[in-house]
Amino acid sequence: MIGLIIILLLVLFLPFSIKTIEHNLELFLFTMGLAAATISGVMDRQLIEKAVTDPVNITVSVLAAGLLAKWFKAELEKSILWGSRLLSPRLFFGLTVVFLGLASSIITAIIAAIILVMIIKVLPLDRKSEVRFTVLACFSIGLGAALTPIGEPLATITISRLDKDFFYLLELIGKEVFPALIIFGVMSTILVRPMRGKNALESASRPETYEEIAVRSVKIYLFVMGLTFLGHGFEPLIKTYVIGLSPALLYWINMISAILDNATLAAAEISPAMDSGTIRAVLLGLVISGGMLIPGNIPNIIAAGKLNITSKEWAAFGIPVGMVTMFLYYIILFIY
Repeated sequence: MIGLIIILLLVLFLPFSIKTIEHNLELFLFTMGLAAATISGVMDRQLIEKAVTDPVNITVSVLAAGLLAKWFKAELEKSILWGSRLLSPRLFFGLTVVFLGLASSIITAIIAAIILVMIIKVLPLDRKSEVRFTVLACFSIGLGAALTPIGEPLATITISRLDKDFFYLLELIGKEVFPALIIFGVMSTILVRPMRGKNALESASRPETYEEIAVRSVKIYLFVMGLTFLGHGFEPLIKTYVIGLSPALLYWINMISAILDNATLAAAEISPAMDSGTIRAVLLGLVISGGMLIPGNIPNIIAAGKLNITSKEWAAFGIPVGMVTMFLYYIILFIY
């Protein structure tokens, strides 16, 4: 347990304090994942097979999206530019955040994140606005994808463990998720500003090389592989100290979802014996806090990797947004 706690602290703080680790976050998390799984004694053939196969779909999606973006760069840029001019840039920002959140429950969080990156690469945004737009959209995608079992692994695992129907999560947390998507959309219209005097096509990035697309795909593979090891490695710690706590405590403790795979946490925590109120608290704690840091959710990983957003940049905006959202929903769930 001491070893796992040390690894948890290293994962939390080293990416913010050592630049070499910050710029090689994928390899660092992969190493920490191997260490956690080894220390906890869960490293076996089954886990290795899972860690090898889990990232395949995500990696293929990222690789395919990178190639399509390269091959159809001009057409995509013109379409996005047309949409932003038709609606006005700020309205386009807000509607994009809301739409991607809603669509992620059907098209999956991975595809929604890839579309987000394509849009951001074309829009005329300064660095601060680019980071804010990305973080708010990823919060929205993470929440929206939890509404159906095809949106993200957390939802799939939850439905499977509870043996519920397709619309169970929509009915359980939909009334909390939909207002959040709108709020993140409104925040985007206020906090994200287009650059004046520069149109979208002028600000668009140069086409990526095939080598860059391939390297990024390999990094995503290692990142997801590391998160698989990390999540399973921390299962003994979770089962010993987390399971059985009150819903209010679970809600806050699930902030560790900011650095651990929320699907693994859901698999460890959620039980058919729980009442709907406890399940709601567990799920909302996981999906909200998952937007705070880059490792917290697959959309964060994809977007940060393709847009070169650092851990510090993400945390500087993601943690305040996540904490305020957590406090608001704590009041709604347990006080109001």
